[in-house]
Amino acid sequence: MAKSRAQSMQENRDKLLRAARQAFAEKGYAGASMDDLTGAAGLTRGALYHNFGDKIGLLAAVVHQIDGEMAARARAVGAQASTEWEGLLAEGAAYIEMALDAEVQRVVLLDGPAVLGDPSQWPSQSACLEETRRAVERLIATGVLRNVDPEAAARLLSGAALNAALWVAAGDKSDELLPKAVEAFRCLASGLLRVPD
Repeated sequence: MAKSRAQSMQENRDKLLRAARQAFAEKGYAGASMDDLTGAAGLTRGALYHNFGDKIGLLAAVVHQIDGEMAARARAVGAQASTEWEGLLAEGAAYIEMALDAEVQRVVLLDGPAVLGDPSQWPSQSACLEETRRAVERLIATGVLRNVDPEAAARLLSGAALNAALWVAAGDKSDELLPKAVEAFRCLASGLLRVPD
């Protein structure tokens, strides 16, 4: 049975994403040429332009894909915690810890912000922020957290985890920075806990 045009287009898009993800992880955004990206996928530049607009659009798609995977991994870690509060802390810590992953470090935390700008404005980060806001609302409603503005608290928690990950990724001794970043994140987040009467 012949493939539909939509199937062929999706296959080409997937090929370009796989090739770009590998090239960006191995060579970095600046080091990956258009020929690297299209040649590895067995496609033309026209296919890249049609699917992603340009190299920046392709990077944005790869970052979105990896960042989405990071969020799913963090949620899976958080889901294993005994309470929703511990789960929220575990998610943030897991996100920070992913800064040691070579692909995450190079593509999402170093090249992503350098090329795409402020990560807090990325669609994938907005989705994480919304999930964090809902968790904060539940924790406020159950008396675990202080009665603060849920969006403000969610933005601060998300921003702290993101900036800690950026710091770890950019550091010369990332493995030494990681425990410091996670400890500081937990301390900052704990300031939201409701103080018993």
